[in-house]
Amino acid sequence: MRRYKVSGSWIKSFISVYLGILVWEFSGLSAKAVSPPTIDRTEECELLVIGGGLSGVAASYEALLAGKTVCMTEITDWVGGQISAQGTSALDERTTQRSRLFFPRGYLEFRERIAKYYDQLNPGDCWVSESCFLPKDANELMWQQLKDAEAKGQGTLKWFPTTVVKDLEVQTIPGEGTGKQITSVVAIQHSPQNENLPLNTLPLSSTIEDAYTYEDSKVFSKETIQFVPQAKSDKTADWYVIEATETGEIVGLADVPYRLGVDPRSAFEPSSSSLTGDPYCTQGFTYTFAMEATEEAQEHQLPDFYSQHQNYYSYELERLADFGLVFTYRRIWSPKRGELEKFGGIEFTAPTPGDISMQNWTWGNDYRPGTAQDNLIYTREQLEELGQLNPGGWLGGLRTETLSKGEDHALGYFYWLVKGTTDSQLGDDVKKPHPNHRLLTGLDSPMGTAHGLSKYPYIREGRRIIGRVYPGYSQGFTVTEIDISRADYRDEHYSESLSPTTYRQLWKVVDGIDAISNKNMNLEEIKRRTRSTIYPDSVGIGHYAIDFHPCMNESPPEKAGNTEREGERQGGGQAYPFQIPLRAMIPQDLDNLIVTGKSIATSHIAAAAYRVHSFEWSSGAAAGVAASFSLDEEIMPYQLIDESFLKETKLQLLKKKLDQSGNPTAFPNTSIFNQDWEDWQ
Repeated sequence: MRRYKVSGSWIKSFISVYLGILVWEFSGLSAKAVSPPTIDRTEECELLVIGGGLSGVAASYEALLAGKTVCMTEITDWVGGQISAQGTSALDERTTQRSRLFFPRGYLEFRERIAKYYDQLNPGDCWVSESCFLPKDANELMWQQLKDAEAKGQGTLKWFPTTVVKDLEVQTIPGEGTGKQITSVVAIQHSPQNENLPLNTLPLSSTIEDAYTYEDSKVFSKETIQFVPQAKSDKTADWYVIEATETGEIVGLADVPYRLGVDPRSAFEPSSSSLTGDPYCTQGFTYTFAMEATEEAQEHQLPDFYSQHQNYYSYELERLADFGLVFTYRRIWSPKRGELEKFGGIEFTAPTPGDISMQNWTWGNDYRPGTAQDNLIYTREQLEELGQLNPGGWLGGLRTETLSKGEDHALGYFYWLVKGTTDSQLGDDVKKPHPNHRLLTGLDSPMGTAHGLSKYPYIREGRRIIGRVYPGYSQGFTVTEIDISRADYRDEHYSESLSPTTYRQLWKVVDGIDAISNKNMNLEEIKRRTRSTIYPDSVGIGHYAIDFHPCMNESPPEKAGNTEREGERQGGGQAYPFQIPLRAMIPQDLDNLIVTGKSIATSHIAAAAYRVHSFEWSSGAAAGVAASFSLDEEIMPYQLIDESFLKETKLQLLKKKLDQSGNPTAFPNTSIFNQDWEDWQ
């Protein structure tokens, strides 16, 4: 096990970047009509996986084991997403699922690789998880896992790091379904223009718009790549494109129907904070960073933006107001175990010099915009106004200024941890300085960046597709709050916040009966189901609490006295073990696009549980197996579920293939008759 070196302080890093190496600004870009590019290279594949995060890696892993040719693109130069490029290298798992090790095979394999590499599963001795580790190591281990799958399955992996998708070609293919398929994809791969300015020197906000333009710049040289099917044939589809980006980028670019932010309050989303919905209020995003405990106090220079952000930071709750507790929460490396301590009922080993902590804290480096002036992920209307939906106009679909503010916010939080004396939620005399720590920066640091922040922010919520119309889903298929939540809907909040008609409908659906014909029926007599919705087309599983990092009321989010959006936490709480239906992965309008990860068809509240590590892997594995199966069987995914489920023999074959390969489609004892899930914690 090797240690990472520290290449200077974070202040030196930023000064060298912004003053010494390059004074450069790529601002004022607006999307305009762009001439068709000159294609530098054409690549053929059976599966094009766009996004190298956990769901994209899982899809590629399964397709490689099936012997397929897989092209995988990724905006950063690391594979693994949450566990690597986004820095959240602490596995979010539920107690029972973890104790039974009831996870997809590839996820279990990764856990085993972690344990073997470190000679333990939890080298950080963190208390939030049973496995916390270094992001840079996670990238290397995940890459080796992909290469081993390639060799074992005799597939072919074509890896395209630092590559973004610029445009899609969609054609109408005669036949059933929508008749529309993605027939080619144009992408841009960038590499350093100057050896003195290597990749990961500048923060993402400084380079993201440049990455989406065809022309070479002072920072990047570019290559335009066209992805096409490996072979043209008379099959239903020549290839499949898997949307595995962190923000639902291809969903936005393809302009298929989707939702963003808060859904309107209804019988299916009764805890919603909005009567009408709010597309600007998504969950907060986070630039993580790694900090090391040191023997001696370090010099820390006050950032010039700190005064704007300091009135946001807080330990949040009195039971959490301890620096050692916060440091060890997601500690990712601990070479020498300290003494056992306890604060707020939580036991942890005290930090010792050399310990490394990854920070991901709601009232710390979470950046939580929630208005039309600062939302990170552009809505369809905003994209249209900016011209990003014009041919060649796509620039990633994110607000660059908000990314930049999020970067400042994270660096300000580090300064608050080591030097701050204020606490926005708990008041005076709570926060003390802790200068014996340093931010780990440099290309060989845990985050692999010169500035010390993660290569890409941890995204909790992106664009979420609206599935196709099915019986019972006249507005398009969606997994909603009531499909998974353990909430007590007899709480007076619901009878008071919902109309009588909506409240009655809520009890009709959570009861599981087809209808309540007697309008005078006493609702107190109705017994709600105590399990999640069971889907006959389930292709994966997940379990996690419905966990919110709510948007803030005013802009900017860090504004002094700002508060969380009222009612956003109402839907938070425990969830039943849940399933991933195939219908949630099939978008409208395109027949050969499969959606995975955080962009499947879920509501805002359901998405708060459908976002953690093992879920992402399960959904990605399902996408990879489903795409490979569809190619082999010459059937399109939507055709697996376009008739009565009892008649769908190919669907049953797909589910059997998943289950037998170690990718469970249901938790043990899942049945409409089993209402006892209290043991699943």
